[in-house]
Amino acid sequence: MNIVLLGPPGSGKGTQSELISKKLRLFYLQTGELSRLWAKKDPRIKKIVDSGKLISEEEMTEYVKVYLEKNVPDGKNILFEGFPRFISQFNEYEKWLKSKNQQIDAVIYLSLSEEGAIKRLSSRRICKKCGEVYNLITNPPENPDKCKCGGSLVQRKDDNDRSVKVRFRYYRNNTKKLIDYLDKKGRLISVDADRPVDTIFKDILKRLGVNDGYR
Repeated sequence: MNIVLLGPPGSGKGTQSELISKKLRLFYLQTGELSRLWAKKDPRIKKIVDSGKLISEEEMTEYVKVYLEKNVPDGKNILFEGFPRFISQFNEYEKWLKSKNQQIDAVIYLSLSEEGAIKRLSSRRICKKCGEVYNLITNPPENPDKCKCGGSLVQRKDDNDRSVKVRFRYYRNNTKKLIDYLDKKGRLISVDADRPVDTIFKDILKRLGVNDGYR
């Protein structure tokens, strides 16, 4: 099963992707993390990522395709988190999967307002030591400013209000067009993301037709 998980910044794509990929044993394509790793090697990309903007469609399409060819050459059982972002990009990856005799089996959309996104992201904290992600509202750490591993918790540079608003504007101008396009084609599974994590996860599994005993 190949799944695309879309949604605005702060809708919980990362959290749900972790849960879904573990449950269904899917290869988790985390393009946000890929972008940040790329940024560490390329100052130009770092400037783009830190500003909250998106890497160009053409560059990201090619970068991810090379990554997939190396890590998932058969094109099977992939979870695409927040990617593709554009209609042309979506069509490009459908072609890539078709060349492997595969397809995108489900597109899940996590729905959340801009106000909700800003509130969530400004409350997100990440452990500098192990990378564990917390949220001061929905998933607070047991000890303030400390991860369970003992590492310090920090806020990502692109999680400030200004960067979040920039990211949401890019989302509206780009990814939202893809979501509307897929919705018109009847290919979108829309899920309310303004609920507890476990409730959202169970709803997604139900919409996918997956029961607790899967695999």
